[in-house]
Amino acid sequence: MRPENFIYFFTVCGFFIGVIFSTLHFNDASDILLYTIEITLFFYLFIHIVIMNFVDVKRFGRDIFNKKEYEQISEYFIGELDVREKKMDNLLLDLEKINEQYEKNLKGVPLRDGSKKQAA
Repeated sequence: MRPENFIYFFTVCGFFIGVIFSTLHFNDASDILLYTIEITLFFYLFIHIVIMNFVDVKRFGRDIFNKKEYEQISEYFIGELDVREKKMDNLLLDLEKINEQYEKNLKGVPLRDGSKKQAA
């Protein structure tokens, strides 16, 4: 049983009680609407006060959110990200080596006009 269910139930009950009360006592549409809204608001606020004082919300939150399981999953993903980061670092180092080797090989290649490429 979640606290939200109590809020929904008592708000709907307040609405219908407000509609019944206001249609029995008033003839003007604006009065019916006004008193229905007031009675619904009263029930809504009243159930919030009751839940605040008598329902242990922390117990419900503990059942929904399992901290140990969340920590285990987080540790697993962090480990996986570390492994992937190391792989990417190795790939980037390999690419840098390949680029350096390509630049070295490119320096000795003659250009179209017959001269050799100058070092920058």
